[in-house]
Amino acid sequence: MNAPSFMDLALEAAEKAGNSGEVPIGCVIVRDNAVIATAGNRTLTDRDPTAHAEMLALRQAAERIGSERLIDCDLYVTLEPCTMCAGAISFARVRRLYYGAADPKGGAVESGVRFFAQPTCHHVPEVYSAVGEGRAAGLLKDFFKARR
Repeated sequence: MNAPSFMDLALEAAEKAGNSGEVPIGCVIVRDNAVIATAGNRTLTDRDPTAHAEMLALRQAAERIGSERLIDCDLYVTLEPCTMCAGAISFARVRRLYYGAADPKGGAVESGVRFFAQPTCHHVPEVYSAVGEGRAAGLLKDFFKARR
């Protein structure tokens, strides 16, 4: 059996979040080909509107490496980041962003405000979309279908 990819690990974090009642979004941050942070959404658990998977993983990674600048780091997330998360990714100077499902309603990378395309954006990561898109979209669809 093949070792899980970094997006597979983000998807596992998303599943855990979903199993605890959170919107199933997961994030993994990698440096030197090693995972340095993993998080799933915790907005309900923490009663914190900023507790998105990306925000939690960025905080964890910064603490782990002892710097708010994640220059040599790559971020894998199961859903296109929102404006808040895109801003944090830019401020952290993340090298590459890989995301699974597009989010036409709340996304801010290739949807909505297209944060990284704005002249006020100081750092733009390399962006790779649709990585693990089918599984990521399926997790979200199943989660919301079960709640309707």
